[in-house]
Amino acid sequence: MDRKKYFSHETAVIDDNCVIGDSTKIWHFSHIMSNCKIGERCNIGQNVVVSPQVVLGNNVKVQNNVSIYTGVICEDDVFLGPSMVFTNVINPRSAVNRKEEYMKTIVKKGASIGANATIVCGNNIGKFSFIGAGSVVTKEIPDYALVVGNPSRQIGWVSEYGHRLSFNKENIAICKESGQKFKIKDNVVERIQ
Repeated sequence: MDRKKYFSHETAVIDDNCVIGDSTKIWHFSHIMSNCKIGERCNIGQNVVVSPQVVLGNNVKVQNNVSIYTGVICEDDVFLGPSMVFTNVINPRSAVNRKEEYMKTIVKKGASIGANATIVCGNNIGKFSFIGAGSVVTKEIPDYALVVGNPSRQIGWVSEYGHRLSFNKENIAICKESGQKFKIKDNVVERIQ
């Protein structure tokens, strides 16, 4: 007999045909719907809904009261803050069925989305970017970008550790905590060491 290698609270509902990785934890009153894939070492907080066909990579942290709708893919090491919101239809109407129009949103490796932020569907979130609490994302977010506000606007760049980056005259920044070096060119940041 196969033993599950993840933890789920007794109040959690897990539908058939889900793939859930080892050492993942699913907490109170959460609903994991059919045909979704959750990686290893994820933490799914209280009152979370993971809709069909959602993909969560390894080590994804989902805080309380988050709904992850069909069309969302989160790569490894993503953080989804409390009560943040994804959408999956650009123009919803109760009387109009638009299930065939679900849009894809990819949250790339290491990105963090703050509490109560809203991600409008079809806008990908760059790797290691940081979306401030309460932001409303209405366009693509570049790798390492720091964005805040409604609608969100970029106010800087962050390292893989989440620290603000300051670029010198040579367009180089060094993360004080990690020593990692970054270069900016044509408004694109890449790690060079």
